[in-house]
Amino acid sequence: MTTINESVPVPDAESREVNEGTKANSTDLIKFAKKLAKKYRITDDKKFDLDDFPKDASSDLGKDGNVLAQEILELSVKALSEMQDKLYAEDKWSLLVIFQAMDAAGKDGAIKHVMSGINPQGCDVTAFKAPNAEELDHDYLWRCMKHLPERGRIGIFNRSYYEEVLVVRVHEEILRSQRIPGELITEDIWKDRLNDMRNFETYLNNNGILVVKIFLHVSKKEQKKRFLERLETPEKNWKFSKSDLVERKYWKEYMDAYEHLIRKTSTEKSPWYVVPADNKHYARIVVAAAILQALDSMKLAYPTVSKEQLAELQRLKQELLAEE
Repeated sequence: MTTINESVPVPDAESREVNEGTKANSTDLIKFAKKLAKKYRITDDKKFDLDDFPKDASSDLGKDGNVLAQEILELSVKALSEMQDKLYAEDKWSLLVIFQAMDAAGKDGAIKHVMSGINPQGCDVTAFKAPNAEELDHDYLWRCMKHLPERGRIGIFNRSYYEEVLVVRVHEEILRSQRIPGELITEDIWKDRLNDMRNFETYLNNNGILVVKIFLHVSKKEQKKRFLERLETPEKNWKFSKSDLVERKYWKEYMDAYEHLIRKTSTEKSPWYVVPADNKHYARIVVAAAILQALDSMKLAYPTVSKEQLAELQRLKQELLAEE
């Protein structure tokens, strides 16, 4: 059995085979997902330091790491598909997955690849840009509340209300343009907002919405490499914006803001995952592991029917069979 850092066992080869008759959410895979996710999971660490977490851990998978990561991802996609089907059928819990990261960290790719096997009817993806005029006329949580997942569904936020303690904190002039009463903009505003976000997520938890928060931890060096690739590849030119370079100049300020918010808003039921993002293949299996761990904690199962309902189903079956 292969291991990651000698502590996280990778499912055996036979468990990694992707066949029609193989259940993707095998015991081995779920155990692997839980152990891998735990390595990067932050729950309530008052001493959390972003520098303690790697930006590239792909070497943990060995020389054929990208191939192995792809195999594990394929298995994870199948497992997610099966668990989502149970989530939808049970219609009790829902899952909110929040992605936050610097530009070019791989948010879009992670969502595309990890969620590729999900039934679109049970999943919604919302990308939040700069707030428009209508959104600015409401509290900052309003636009996100409108897109919370219904019971039985998975909701994905590509950026979120956390931008209000990231870009708004780094560029405080944005805060002063948000039509907030001046007397409410005090030195405690960031502490107050983080408390509100933590309390909001507790409210969601208490109503059956689990929250998984993903921070794709990319290095400044890797971001430069990806920016250059976007500039040098015609098919990727559209992805690049002048503002990307502007924000890059505030790298330290953003890292300080991320460290602070992760420290203040990590809880057992709404954890942050600090995912090494310099290698996209590795990042995707960690993201998949975090989502699998959350779904597994719901103890999902298909609804059972009563004896009376079974008898009625049998009667209806006989009625169908009796048709000419």
